[in-house]
Amino acid sequence: MSTSPAPDALLGPADIRELAAVLGVRPTKQRGQNFVIDANTVRRIVRTAQVRPDDVVVEVGPGLGSLTLALLETADRVTAVEIDDVLAGALPATIAARMPQRADRFALVHSDAMQVTALPGPAPTALVANLPYNVAVPVLLHMLETFPTIERTLVMVQSEVADRLAAGPGSKVYGVPSVKANWYAEVKRAGAIGRKVFWPAPNVDSGLVSLVRRAEPLRTTASRREVFAVVDAAFAQRRKTLRAALAGWAGSAAHAEAALVAAGVSPQARGEALTVEEFARIAEAAPDREGSVPSPGSAGSGEPQRREDSE
Repeated sequence: MSTSPAPDALLGPADIRELAAVLGVRPTKQRGQNFVIDANTVRRIVRTAQVRPDDVVVEVGPGLGSLTLALLETADRVTAVEIDDVLAGALPATIAARMPQRADRFALVHSDAMQVTALPGPAPTALVANLPYNVAVPVLLHMLETFPTIERTLVMVQSEVADRLAAGPGSKVYGVPSVKANWYAEVKRAGAIGRKVFWPAPNVDSGLVSLVRRAEPLRTTASRREVFAVVDAAFAQRRKTLRAALAGWAGSAAHAEAALVAAGVSPQARGEALTVEEFARIAEAAPDREGSVPSPGSAGSGEPQRREDSE
């Protein structure tokens, strides 16, 4: 059994700045880099994520290693995915220097997270990350789709993004990220993070989002791609009724209406009112799917097209 890490193993503000200076690293806006410089904050993130001693954690965007070291204190293994050449090159040495007794429990993948399709070692059971603000949602969804063994996720993102991810139907900020995240997991806000714990301090507030994967996948005969296609279409023109917004997806407004009726959804509803289950039912009723209800006009009924301007 490994010995406990030294109390000063985590990185503080002076450590972060010294490491950055040695490496010649300047945080870039392009990659959304804001390094956490507070040990209490990273330990709080690990606690909130409910990381267990048997967890295999994947971390995206470890930066200089603040959160990585805190994860290694608790988890069985940590695999970090880092795109930056300099940061990826330096991180193993930081782990070896500050937590040598856990270094064999750490693995690095030098890659763009959006391109990662496999990870070394045992399958990950948890995802914990301070996600770069500009790619937070696509990275999160990619990881959840690619690694179905991830049971629990805790991500730190821009507060506005956190609100969107955790929003429910009827909320003004409910949209594509909300529905797609809910396809995989139960999603909720899990706290706020102040600006002063970062270097450099961002101009926006940050929030924690917890995602606990559904014990059983959503019960639907439609595939994820089919459901997400409906979601994308519904919110591409979110002010329009679904009859109008889904016209392109279905082939015509009449086909869209037939699919909506078959799914038990009002053609006059808007995407922001629907649950992920309702989007799945619409996907199941798509005109070109086998077994779906035929749309009016599909057999040449010649139904005139309504004007969609007001919808």
